[in-house]
Amino acid sequence: MGRLKELRNYVDQELLKMTDIGKRKGAYVHLYGVSLAATLISEKRGEETELACMAAMLHDLYAYQSGSYDDHGPKGAALAKSILETLKLTSDKETEMICSAIYHHDNKEVVDAPFDELLKDADVMHHTMNDLSKPIKDKEKARYAKLRVEFDLKSGWYPPSGRRHDPR
Repeated sequence: MGRLKELRNYVDQELLKMTDIGKRKGAYVHLYGVSLAATLISEKRGEETELACMAAMLHDLYAYQSGSYDDHGPKGAALAKSILETLKLTSDKETEMICSAIYHHDNKEVVDAPFDELLKDADVMHHTMNDLSKPIKDKEKARYAKLRVEFDLKSGWYPPSGRRHDPR
């Protein structure tokens, strides 16, 4: 079994422990959605796709397990390090890359290392494109606008709801 598949199996088992079925469903949708976005972005930017997917699968696991988003980047990075070391799926350097991306992923207004930026952008891509009825968070607007340019998406896109999804 490949290491991404092994990690996904681990995450799936952790999410199954969530008793609230709606929150569990949301967790699956978000982690797998960010993982898919990370695949797309990593391929475009020439980053390590498998590691990007692994970071995406772990990036909010702490929040889902604890029920809290308080300081979930740094706490999630510590959890990810523990998981990766226990499962022995990554080298020390790969673990460091994944954990750095998770540590920084919630600070969308700061520019960090390219691999960290990939996870931030994958998270924003999923936040903005998963539920078209939700407004874009202020802290994600600039990043979302840059993603639209990077992927050559027309500006002023209107979702089926008719509500303008304005990246500005």
